Amino acid sequence: MSSTGELACTYACLILHDDGIPITAEKIGTLIKAANLKVESYWPSLFAKLCQKMNVDELVMNVGVGGTVASTTAVAAAPAPTTDHDAAAAPSANDKKKEEVKEESDDELMFSLFD
Repeated sequence: MSSTGELACTYACLILHDDGIPITAEKIGTLIKAANLKVESYWPSLFAKLCQKMNVDELVMNVGVGGTVASTTAVAAAPAPTTDHDAAAAPSANDKKKEEVKEESDDELMFSLFD
């Protein structure tokens, strides 16, 4: 029954968020009751606390993403240029992608797929 409770609370939170209604345990419980479901009493309050602490839009958009620790570590590892001279000397990400594309062109590999 716990997976049903989790799923019911998840859908209730998404419904409330989509309608722009503040997510509270009482409102989650009301939606679950309207759906004729029974869940453990702690699920609605647990989900309400989660939704108050986290940005629901971010949770929805990053469902398949690993953790945010790796992405913030990568950003912190590459410090931003501090002067104009450093900014001019540092290659941008677009420059790196262009270089990679040039390396993989068909002309340089001396063959074509349809030859």
